[in-house]
Amino acid sequence: MKRLNTLALAGGLAIAFAVSASAAEMKMMTGPQGGSWIPLGGQLKDLWEKAAPGLTITQSPGAGIANVRGVEEGKTDLGFGNSISTVDAVAGRAPFNKPHANVCNIATLYPQYYQLVVPVSANIKSVKDLKGKGVTTQQKGNTGELITAQILQVNGMTYNDVKASFVSYTDSVSQMKDGHAVAFGLGTTIPAGAVMDVASSQDVTLVDMSDLIEPMRKLNPGYTLVTVPKGTYPKQDKDIRVIGYATHLVVSCKAPADTVYTLTKTIANNVLALGNVVSAMKSLTPKGMAEDIGVPFHTGAAKFYKEAGLSVTTN
Repeated sequence: MKRLNTLALAGGLAIAFAVSASAAEMKMMTGPQGGSWIPLGGQLKDLWEKAAPGLTITQSPGAGIANVRGVEEGKTDLGFGNSISTVDAVAGRAPFNKPHANVCNIATLYPQYYQLVVPVSANIKSVKDLKGKGVTTQQKGNTGELITAQILQVNGMTYNDVKASFVSYTDSVSQMKDGHAVAFGLGTTIPAGAVMDVASSQDVTLVDMSDLIEPMRKLNPGYTLVTVPKGTYPKQDKDIRVIGYATHLVVSCKAPADTVYTLTKTIANNVLALGNVVSAMKSLTPKGMAEDIGVPFHTGAAKFYKEAGLSVTTN
C-alpha cells in the first residue's frame, strides 16, 4: 500500500509538472515573410520570456485572418490581428463562418496602411485602370488580400477582371520587378520594406484612395482614411491618402489572466525597444493600447489597464 501511495504521489507530481510546463508554453502566430509582424513577434518573444521566467513562446508565420481563426480553434494561443477582420470574426461575418467567442484583445499597437503600389511608367491613376492587368497580393487568409478583393469590389470588379497572383511579399516584389504585375496590394506599416524594395529598381507611386473610403466603410465600418506623408518613399513629392486600420494582439480568452497581465505590462514598459522594430510604436501609450476597436479585452489585460486608470470592456 505504501508503495502504491508513493507511485500515486509520483504520478500526481508528474501530471502537475506536465500541466505546469504546458501553462508555461505559448504558441504565437505572426505574419507573412517580408512583413513587419515577424520581426516584431521576435522582439516581443524576447521581452516576454525575460519578463516571465519559465515562459516559452513558440513563434510561427501567419496572417491576420488565419491568426484569429487559429486562436479560436486552439491552434495558437496568441497572434497579431487586424482590427477590421477581428471585428468580423467576433461578429461571425464573412470570411468567418461563425462568431468567434474565444478571441480576446490584449492591446492595439499601431496603425496599418493598405498600399496599392504601381510603377509610375504604368500610368495607373485609379483601381479601374487595373482591368486586365497583373495584380499581386498576399495569400488567401491574409487581411491584405481581403482588402485587395474589397478594393476591386467597390470599383465593380473581381479577381476575374485582373490577372491575380496570391503570393508572399518577396514573390510580389519579384513580380513587380520583372513586369508580371503592375500593381502590388499589401497592408502593413510605412515605410514598408517590400515597397522600398520595389522602388529600388523603378519609380513607383501609391494609388490615392480618398474617393473609396465611403464605399469601403459600408463593407466594414472599421476602415479609416490615413495619410502616407510625402517623402515616405523615394520621389514621393506629395501626401497620399490610403485605407487604414489597426494592428493589435489577440489571445485566447482561456489563457491564464496572470500571464496575459504580464504580456500587456511588458508591452507598455518597452515601447522604445518595440519602436526600433516598428517606428509607430515609439509613441504608444497605455491609453492607445486600450483603444476600443470592438473586440473584448482579456481579463488579464483589463487588470493592467485598470492599474493605469483606464476602463475597458472584457469578454
